[in-house]
Amino acid sequence: MRLVLLGAPGAGKGTQAKKLIEKYSIPQISTGDILRKAVADGTPLGKEAKSYMDKGELVPDSVVIGLVKDRLAQNDCKKGYILDGFPRNTSQALELDKVLSGINAPLDLALSVDVDREDLLRRLTGRRTCKGCGQMYNIYFSTPMKGKCDKCGGELYQRDDDKEETIKNRLNIYDAQTAPLIKYYSEKGILKSIDGSGNIDDIFNSICSIINSLK
Repeated sequence: MRLVLLGAPGAGKGTQAKKLIEKYSIPQISTGDILRKAVADGTPLGKEAKSYMDKGELVPDSVVIGLVKDRLAQNDCKKGYILDGFPRNTSQALELDKVLSGINAPLDLALSVDVDREDLLRRLTGRRTCKGCGQMYNIYFSTPMKGKCDKCGGELYQRDDDKEETIKNRLNIYDAQTAPLIKYYSEKGILKSIDGSGNIDDIFNSICSIINSLK
């Protein structure tokens, strides 16, 4: 199963990806992980990527595509994989399709995890982190018993990247750059959408039903 996982920040893609990895024994391919490893290993593409990263610039699509191509050629991807966080836009999707067409291994499924915007805001802006042990809470869904960390009694705080203005900006960027992928994969006939609200296990079972129906 060659799968690309789509959804806005806070939609729960990471949680579902972990469960899919365990059930289907396929790797999760994250461009962030690939970049860090290539840089650490000092590969030619890693060195090229580092030259941009050191200047605070975005790594060009051509370099990212090259890194993804190398990763997908590894043995653990033979049974399939989950692409998470890539492609980020239709330009990257087109280039990815060229790569996959070249090895005769196109994507089987683009899965969109859909969550209402207000729910996303509650999930993300409601997060609080313990200064002592790093335990995460949410003031809307998992409020600590005494207003402090239930584990160590530490003070809770809201990270800067969890504040409403920052979150709204991230969601706007998603709408502008990544949401058009929904249309792209829909037109290719491989898009399936699921409701990402509600019980985690129910969402996972819905995803598995879709995957199993394609086998």
